[in-house]
Amino acid sequence: MTHASSTAVLVIDVQRGMFNAPEPVHDGTRLLTAIGDLIHRARAAETPVIFVQHRGHTPQHPLYPAGPGFEVHPAIAPLPGETRVQKDNPDSFQDTSLQTELEKRGIKNVVVCGIQSDLCVDTTIRAAYSRGLRVTLASDAHSTWPNAALNADQIIAHENATLASWFAEVKPAAEIAF
Repeated sequence: MTHASSTAVLVIDVQRGMFNAPEPVHDGTRLLTAIGDLIHRARAAETPVIFVQHRGHTPQHPLYPAGPGFEVHPAIAPLPGETRVQKDNPDSFQDTSLQTELEKRGIKNVVVCGIQSDLCVDTTIRAAYSRGLRVTLASDAHSTWPNAALNADQIIAHENATLASWFAEVKPAAEIAF
C-alpha cells in the first residue's frame, strides 16, 4: 500500500494525438480504462494526480500545443486544479517543473502510467529512481507502438521485466492501493 500523503500518480503523455489514426497507440481502449480506474482510486484517496504532456515542435506533430492532439485524452481529463507539466524530452523531469511540484507536496513515491512504454515512461521512471523516489509502474497501464524488432505487447512485457529488475515495483493497476 502506498501512502497517500507522500504519493502522486504521474500520467505521462496520454494525449488525444496518441489515439489518432493511422497508428493509434496499442490497445488504447484498455489503456484508458486501466488509467481511468487508477486515477479514480487515487482521487478518492486524495492522492495527487499529475498530468505530463509532451509538446511537439511543428504544426504537423500530433502533440503540437496549438493542435487538437495536445490535450489530455477526455476519458481521463484532469479536474480543475490538478497539475499539468509540459515537457519537450522523454524525461518528464528534464527542463520541467515536475521535481518542484513533487517537492512542494512532499512526494516520495510515484505511481507511473502512460505512453510510450519504451521511451517516455521508461526514461521518466529511471529519472525518478535516480532522484531517490520510490517508483511503482502500473504494469497494465502503459502502452506503445510496435517497432522493427518487437510487437507492442512484447515491448510492454520487456519494459515491465526490465524496470522491475532495478528501478520500480511493477504490478497491475488494480493491485495498486492508495
